[in-house]
Amino acid sequence: MKTLARRFGSTRTQVSRIARTLLVLCAAGAACTATRAFAADKEVTIAYQDMMVPWRYAQQLDEAGKATGYKVSYRKFGGGGDVIRAMASGNVQLGEAGSSPVAAGLSQGLPIQLFWILDNINNAEALVARKGSGVTTIAQLKGKRLGVPFVSTSHFHALLALKRAGLQPGDVKVLNMRPAEIAAAWERGDIDAAYVWNPVLGKIEQNGTVVTTSGKIAAETGLATFDGFVVNRDWAKANQPFMAAFVQILAKGDADYRAHPDQWTGATPKGRAVAAVSGGAPDEVQAALALYAFPTPQEQASDKWLGGGSASGAAKSLAATAAFLKEQKTLQSTLPDYSVGVTDEYVKAAAGIK
Repeated sequence: MKTLARRFGSTRTQVSRIARTLLVLCAAGAACTATRAFAADKEVTIAYQDMMVPWRYAQQLDEAGKATGYKVSYRKFGGGGDVIRAMASGNVQLGEAGSSPVAAGLSQGLPIQLFWILDNINNAEALVARKGSGVTTIAQLKGKRLGVPFVSTSHFHALLALKRAGLQPGDVKVLNMRPAEIAAAWERGDIDAAYVWNPVLGKIEQNGTVVTTSGKIAAETGLATFDGFVVNRDWAKANQPFMAAFVQILAKGDADYRAHPDQWTGATPKGRAVAAVSGGAPDEVQAALALYAFPTPQEQASDKWLGGGSASGAAKSLAATAAFLKEQKTLQSTLPDYSVGVTDEYVKAAAGIK
């Protein structure tokens, strides 16, 4: 549950326009100016989305502010592309974004670093066909209307699934919709299928059939998707104690969920917090969390995820995502090495890993 958006504009022209804007903002030094100001004032703005993850409980309690003494502000965004744009402008220092928008931001030269894997998306994103649409396979989407947040992890896997099914560009009417727009279009009967994450995924499944999931696509292709936390590189360097404390908070929440998943339901304070912050229903929390995988700090520091430089799993995934998006003409160019935007420094510091 995640966005390359997770999500830029409604057309490829808009995506290109946004890319040019991002480059201008970076060249103007807007992000660097904001970095210096926040470092001095001990304030930070964190962008988040609607994914149901354990971190929401600590977020509701403002554990980051209490642990560090920083004034922490939270801003909710409809997609990862929106988060990346806000970071480019300097209005946000840390943000949640899917692997697709992170790849897009890095490809445009943004000074961001992926420092934590919020979740391995696994089966938390899926392609669902409306009951009565006649669609039970990917190939049967030909001539149909598919809603998906553009430049998102769902967008990446949706396009990959269509290609693997032998469908050509134009065979399917792929519509750019944020999650809330997908829910509304589904209710009206305006779309035949959608590729999205919870809480919208759970709602459309009630009147639909799951055709495939990101977990299944990853198993078939080796191209996994994930949600991660990214930070302005310069801000992180100037606020290393905050970064270490913040990662410890993230790790604590994930560890608690892995050890006691039965304590994260809509009937518990933790589960209710997840629902309240994400915007989902309490009775959806337990099932939604179970769809994800939450790597331990040791796993995150390994070459499976953040460690290993260009050989890291995250760098490889970002490179594959960017290459595919360029092939789809969503990106104009890619980087030779995406490890420039991946760091294991803060997870190692938080976990005491040498």
